[in-house]
Amino acid sequence: MTDSELRELVKQIVQEETQPGIPIGVSNHHVHLSEEDFAQLFPGQKMTKFHNLKQPADFATNQKVTVIGPHGQIDNVRVLGPCRKESQVELSLTDGFQIGVDLPVRLSGDLDGAPKVILQTKDARIPVYGAIAAKRHIHMSLEDGKRYGVKYGDEVSVEITTGSRRLVFNDVMARPRKDFVLEMHIDTDEANAAGLTKDTVARILPKK
Repeated sequence: MTDSELRELVKQIVQEETQPGIPIGVSNHHVHLSEEDFAQLFPGQKMTKFHNLKQPADFATNQKVTVIGPHGQIDNVRVLGPCRKESQVELSLTDGFQIGVDLPVRLSGDLDGAPKVILQTKDARIPVYGAIAAKRHIHMSLEDGKRYGVKYGDEVSVEITTGSRRLVFNDVMARPRKDFVLEMHIDTDEANAAGLTKDTVARILPKK
């Protein structure tokens, strides 16, 4: 082993010992709605909370929709609140294959050119041009960003350190913001690939 390889190994060991594990949040398919689309799909209703999510102000609602593509549909897809400026449908790539939609991998809110799906409730049926597979990312506070040495938009490699299918996710976007809580977000396809359990955590790998 060369001196440089030894230094890199020591650096990695120190980081693993001092870096707290990052909790992982698995995002099942869900929908964000604009106020206008919510009013169409759920006329006369207000969003009612099912439970809070880890990120402040975000919550799962009791409202659900059916997502319809050219070749199939997914029933009982939960709406998340609060309302957003634009409606957005977040599915896994497996979901997209199931309903016949070629999903781009995007960050939340990046909807230019995103494909159309139909959202349906008992009261309405509307098109939404905003179906994506969410790019994996890490929410973190500004203090977390300083500790990990990353700024908003940086891409890091993250090792899944527990579970039966230990692996490394590359191209994970860091998203430090003052109102964020530390949590890595992946979808159900990625969680299954990693064999996640309730004790699974993630660690950011040092840059080579």
